[in-house]
Amino acid sequence: MLLISISAILNNILLFIDAESLIQYGGLFIVCLVVYGTTGLFFCFFLPSGAVLFTAGVFAATGGLQQDFLTICGMLILSSVLGSLTGYGFGWQTGQVLYRRGDSRFFKRQHLIAAEAFYKKHGWLALTAGYFLPIIRTFAPVVAGMIRLNFRRFVIMIIGGSVIWIFSFVYAGWFIGSRPFLKPWLKYIVIGFILTVTVPLFVRIYKEIRKSGARK
Repeated sequence: MLLISISAILNNILLFIDAESLIQYGGLFIVCLVVYGTTGLFFCFFLPSGAVLFTAGVFAATGGLQQDFLTICGMLILSSVLGSLTGYGFGWQTGQVLYRRGDSRFFKRQHLIAAEAFYKKHGWLALTAGYFLPIIRTFAPVVAGMIRLNFRRFVIMIIGGSVIWIFSFVYAGWFIGSRPFLKPWLKYIVIGFILTVTVPLFVRIYKEIRKSGARK
């Protein structure tokens, strides 16, 4: 699992190089797809949503995206909420099927176990602050659907979490992008941002998985 985590971190960094060209050619639509996938489709857990959101903020400041900052955030929040609703519906329908599903390239049972352990430990925070955690933001809505969490409460929590997550990442990119003197170091700043945010979170998830495995 540790190797998977390290690989995912490196993948996020490398994919940033493509994130810029992806947004240039696909625009806001591509960013929305990435956000929807990483919050609603369990096989998209590896998508570098943090890097893409940050880069979208940079493009919002530099004119690389035609839409203004608030429009970008609004569309991305909507994508996040719709993705989480998709994950919730999937979890509601599948029940325990995922626990019996074998591991594959795009699905790891340990990720689901980690999300469940995180949810049991932190409750509603798993659906709000959990957006900042790779893997957790993808699988927490699925777990919520599996345990049949009250739908109204679920919607309130995912809206709150989506607003905080999207605004913080996009604004961080916008803040850096609006400072021309930082442009020569922009890629290094983004890589440092990804490492700072991602590494501690993967370590936390790895510990949660080990604790969960020890209890079984």
